[in-house]
Amino acid sequence: MNYQKYQKIPEVRLQNRKWPDRVIDKAPVWCSVDLRDGNQALEVPMTLDQKLKFYKLLLKVGFKQIEIGFPAASDTDYNFCRELIDNDLIPDDVAIQVLTQSRPEIIDKTMEAVYGAKNVIIHLYNSTSTLQRDVVFDFSKEECKKLAVDGARMIKEYIDEAESDTNYILEYSPESYSSTEPDFAVEICDAVCDVWKPTPDKKVIINLPETVEYTLPNVYADSIEYFCDNTRWRDSIEVSLHTHNDRGTGVAASELGMLAGADRVEGTLFGNGERTGNVDVITLCINMMMHGVDPKLDFSDINECIDIYEECTRMKVDPRHPWSGKLVFTAFSGSHQDAINKGRKKMQERGSDIWAVPYLPIDPADVGRDYEPIIRINSQSGRGGISYVMEQYFGVILPRSFQRDFLTVVKHETDDNSRELLPQELFDLFDDNYINVMSPYWLNTFSEHSLGDKMSEIEAKITYLGQPVTIKGSGNGLLDAFVDAFSTYTGVKFSINMYNEHAMENGTDSAAITYLEIKRAEDGKIFLGAGVSSSVTKSSVRAVLSAYNRMIK
Repeated sequence: MNYQKYQKIPEVRLQNRKWPDRVIDKAPVWCSVDLRDGNQALEVPMTLDQKLKFYKLLLKVGFKQIEIGFPAASDTDYNFCRELIDNDLIPDDVAIQVLTQSRPEIIDKTMEAVYGAKNVIIHLYNSTSTLQRDVVFDFSKEECKKLAVDGARMIKEYIDEAESDTNYILEYSPESYSSTEPDFAVEICDAVCDVWKPTPDKKVIINLPETVEYTLPNVYADSIEYFCDNTRWRDSIEVSLHTHNDRGTGVAASELGMLAGADRVEGTLFGNGERTGNVDVITLCINMMMHGVDPKLDFSDINECIDIYEECTRMKVDPRHPWSGKLVFTAFSGSHQDAINKGRKKMQERGSDIWAVPYLPIDPADVGRDYEPIIRINSQSGRGGISYVMEQYFGVILPRSFQRDFLTVVKHETDDNSRELLPQELFDLFDDNYINVMSPYWLNTFSEHSLGDKMSEIEAKITYLGQPVTIKGSGNGLLDAFVDAFSTYTGVKFSINMYNEHAMENGTDSAAITYLEIKRAEDGKIFLGAGVSSSVTKSSVRAVLSAYNRMIK
C-alpha cells in the first residue's frame, strides 16, 4: 500500500499527564445526537414519525439532553422541533439541543424553531482545523475566530432581547477540534466564552469533537487534558466529547477523554453516524456497568432498542456488535460452554450476587438477553432458540412465519411430553410437520415446457389416495403453472404468498430447501410448507404440495 502519500498528524504530547492514573467512577452528562448527527448519515433520513418514535426511545432509556436536529437546514427538522414543543412532548427535566452555524439567517431560523421550549441547548459550531481553514474556507486564524465570536454574539444578543421563559444553555464546538492546533483551540473557545461570560452557576458547554479520528485515543486524551489545564474558563464550562470511529477506537477515545477531565459525552445508539460512525453510547454505558459504575442510562431491554433502531434507521446491528449483537453472549466452543456452565453453577452454589462467570463479562439478563451454554429446547424456549439450533446444527434458516408457526408445534411437543428436545429431535419434528409432506397428494414426476415470454406449461403426475392422476396447467413460470394445474384439478383456488429458499448443508450432503406460504382464495388463510431436494425446482414444487397437504389435514 502507498503509505508514503500520508504524513503524521501533529500531536499534543503532555510531559506530566494525569489522566492515566484516574478511573471512571461516575457517569458523564449524556447527550444523544442520533436525531441529528446519526440521522444525517443515513441513506434515507428518518421521517417525522420515525424521529418521534426514536425520540421516545431516547427518553425511555433516560437521556436528559437530546440533539433533535438542525432546524434551519431542513424542513423535517424544523417541523419536528415544533411538533415536540407545540404538543408538549418535552419533559421538564429534558433539554432539546439544536445545531446552528454562525450566520445571521441560520441563527434567526434556529431561535424561531425553539421558541416556547422550557430548556434548549443552542449548539453553535464552525470548523477550526488547519486543513479546513486552508482548503475549504481559505481562512486565517483571525478570520476563523471572528466567525465564531460573531455567532456567539448574535446568539447572546438574541437571548438578551427575547421575551421568553426559556432556559437557554449555550454550546460551542470547534469542529474538527482534534485536528486543530491545541493552543488555537483554547484561544477560540476562550474567545467565545468571553462573549457568553459563563459562571460556575451558569455554565456553557464547550464541545471538543474528534470529528475525524486521525490519532491514537491517548493523543486525544492528552489534547483534552491540555485544554482543561489551559482554558481560562475551566470552572465555568462543561467540557464535552464528541468522538467518531474512523480508526475503530471511538469508544476508547471517549473513555480516555473522560479520564482526561471531560464532563459530558455526545454519541449515538449503536454508533450510528458519518463514515464509521459516532461513539456508541450503549457500549460506553455497559462498559461502566461491568465495573460497578451506574451509567445513568437504562439499556436493560436491548432488544427493544435494536428493534426501534433498525426500524427507524434501516440500519442493522452487527451480530458481533459489543454487548448488543445477537452472537455476543453465545459460545460456540465446547470448552467455553463448559466453563460458562460451571461458573453459573458455582454462583448458585455460593448464593453470590456478584457476577463471576468465565467468558461472560456481564450477565446477559441485565440487558434483556438469555444464554444457555448448550442450547436446549423445552416448553420455555422461544423462536430465537429454536431458530439458532436449526441454523447452527442443520443449516436451516427459518423465515419468520415458520419460526412463529413451528414454535407452537414445539411447545405442544414439549408440554405434552414434559421433556426437552435434542437438536436432532427438533429437526425431525420440523421435518415431519413441514418438509415433503406427501399425503394425501403425492408427487411422482413433472415436466415443464416453455411457452415463450416467460410463460410455462407443466404436466405433473400425482397420486391421490393411491390413484394416479395427470394434471396440466400454465402460468408465469414453473410454480405459477403448477399452482394453476393443482387449483384446476382440486377446485380450490390458492396462490403463493411467500417464497424463500437456500442451500442446506449438513456434513457432506447438500440440498436445496424451499419455504412457501400459500393463501387460500376462499378465506385468505395462510398455510406453510417446505420442500427439500438436490434440485431447487423439485424442492419448490414439493413445497407447494406440502403446504396444500397441510392445508387440508
